[in-house]
Amino acid sequence: MKKLYLWVFTSAFALTACAQQNPTVVKYANLITADDAKKHLSILASDAFEGRETGTPGAQKAANYIAAEFKKLGLEAPVNGSYFLDVPLTQNALKVTAFTVNQKTFEYGQDFFLNGAYPDNNINVNDVVFVGYGTDSEIGSTDLTGKILLWINEDKPQAGTTPSTSYRLTASRTKTIKYLQSKNPAAILAANPGIAGALNRFGKSVTSPRLTLKHAVAKPANTNAPVFNITTALADELVKPVGKTYDELKTASTAAVVPTLTIKSSITINYSTTKSDVKAVDVLGYMPGTDLKNEVLIFSAHYDHIGLNPEASAKDRVNNGADDDGSGTTGILEIARAFAKAKKDGHGPRRSILFLGNVGEEKGLLGSEYYSEHPVFPLASTITDLNIDMIGRVGYEYIGKPDSANYVYAIGSAMLSKELHNIGEQANNTYTQLRLDYKYDDPDDPNRFYYRSDHYNFAKHGVPIIFYFNGVHDDYHQPGDEVSKINFPLLAKRAQLVFYTGWELANRDKRPLVDGKASE
Repeated sequence: MKKLYLWVFTSAFALTACAQQNPTVVKYANLITADDAKKHLSILASDAFEGRETGTPGAQKAANYIAAEFKKLGLEAPVNGSYFLDVPLTQNALKVTAFTVNQKTFEYGQDFFLNGAYPDNNINVNDVVFVGYGTDSEIGSTDLTGKILLWINEDKPQAGTTPSTSYRLTASRTKTIKYLQSKNPAAILAANPGIAGALNRFGKSVTSPRLTLKHAVAKPANTNAPVFNITTALADELVKPVGKTYDELKTASTAAVVPTLTIKSSITINYSTTKSDVKAVDVLGYMPGTDLKNEVLIFSAHYDHIGLNPEASAKDRVNNGADDDGSGTTGILEIARAFAKAKKDGHGPRRSILFLGNVGEEKGLLGSEYYSEHPVFPLASTITDLNIDMIGRVGYEYIGKPDSANYVYAIGSAMLSKELHNIGEQANNTYTQLRLDYKYDDPDDPNRFYYRSDHYNFAKHGVPIIFYFNGVHDDYHQPGDEVSKINFPLLAKRAQLVFYTGWELANRDKRPLVDGKASE
């Protein structure tokens, strides 16, 4: 309700404050066209770039293409004369050599997966502790040291609320995991009915070697208990000795506070990790401003995707990533071209602008995390990040609707700055008249989109952001995410909205007031 009230209020404000169009701004926005966008995206999302996976030649090809375009536009190379900011990464290849329950073997990537990097370990136990939803009242005084825990990875239903049942961790479940890890168990087995489908669809993404930032000073090894995401079929095998199914135990835990249950199941889990260095770069193009040049506006998009499917017999091995996020990268190139032409004509921005192509977003927002920790321009002088991640398609919720070709999701615009939200609204009402949909504009949304793209690494440092997004579709992280399915007029119109918003931010007298706090 609070979000709805904010949306109604700010929308009404923007409508009443709608200004007349500035013909100069319109002139340069009109340089952002469907035809030009198609030229860029047809190259970036071609098979020749092999899905642009971080650390591969395909990603380097994409980085070189973006840098060459920045150079053509006359953008400055701000990293000691280079367009490339090295992002030092380490590849952590997990090998699970054994995962058995009662002598039955389960397979990594088919029955379970593990996120994060952990020290090598061999676990052999003869029982598992079912901890329900992992609340303090369920665990009580039970000693969990060295035990394997079976945990319901869902929000516990509460009266008057709709709990999230997604396998993606909510804020409350993240706290629960930390609480369970504080009890020093050997491992946590997080069961969720969505794991089987996720592994079937995204198996390569969740089981491929993990990339992490390589820090100048090595961080201590992760001594927390590993969290294995498991299917409910695996959970059924774990609880079989008590003569009940996992769903029956979950139902009982949902209905009342049920104490922990120790189940006599023989479990063996052996895993190890090998490490190697990986080369990757962010791509930066810089346009200095005039009288306010010490303040910087960022336009960002990630250029990496998920690469090739491993199956040699697959009909289409290349995950082209035309929408995710070739569309955002294309949008950035088009916006940069519009600003470059304006500057050439004597209408350069008052504030400086950084066009930022991030690497490693699909690996955990790594490129933007590295930039936020090693900024080329101080974050204190960075007024806003306008981040674009997927603006070329129609998402599930809009398929078949009258406004399917005239909307965009806006996320995070009021999280840190209500003024920024109003600026975005007014730019839209004055120029593009897209439907700005705030459905996902909530840090507690079960999809957690606010945390899942590069803007978040700026927001957590107090930089106001707007994240532009079209929603997911059937081809999300699939080989079918191809150029032929992109709605280029819609891509161009969404990019024009980002341009109009950025023009106002780059030229207004004052930077947006920060009056909010980033969600964690």
